[in-house]
Amino acid sequence: MARKAGSHSEITGPRIRAEAQRLFARHGFAAVSMRQIAAAVGVQAGALYLYTPDKEALLFDLLETHMKDLLAAWAAVPRCADALVALERFVRFHIRFNLDRAEAVFLSYMELRNLGPENFTRIEALRRSYENELEAILKAGQADGSLSVPDTKLATLAIIAMLTGVNTWFRAGGRLSRERVEEIYWGMVRKAVGA
Repeated sequence: MARKAGSHSEITGPRIRAEAQRLFARHGFAAVSMRQIAAAVGVQAGALYLYTPDKEALLFDLLETHMKDLLAAWAAVPRCADALVALERFVRFHIRFNLDRAEAVFLSYMELRNLGPENFTRIEALRRSYENELEAILKAGQADGSLSVPDTKLATLAIIAMLTGVNTWFRAGGRLSRERVEEIYWGMVRKAVGA
């Protein structure tokens, strides 16, 4: 199938992903058709298949990209042997990174169930890699006595859920600035781990 005159794959591909993410986040994966995505991009529905084999593959691409970007950004944060400092860096990083990606975060939690078993397993492995980063910090803190939690795995999941929850209520220009939110959440996490 020939591409529409004036279209460019380096522009159209990202626009398809952006519109799919917006529509999936707003209406839910199951409620959005490929035709709706095509209409939002301004291409024929058949043109989408030049960029993705199907709707699930498109969702998988969005979820995988988000997780890989998250892991890469975290890997770029300077490491620290002090568990408490490392934990503070993680808390602040998680809030900062995810507040700018509310739709991607929403999809990562609410639409994961729409993936087939193989794709689900791949995304879960990426999520586990990220969780393992936080759990390693908590284990290091347990070992050096600076942190106290009854179960590091449970604490990891609880902390990530709490931090991710910021996306459900935070609004730019609202009562609290991003910086103040980071401070408050860091204080809550610090207390939760007995520091």
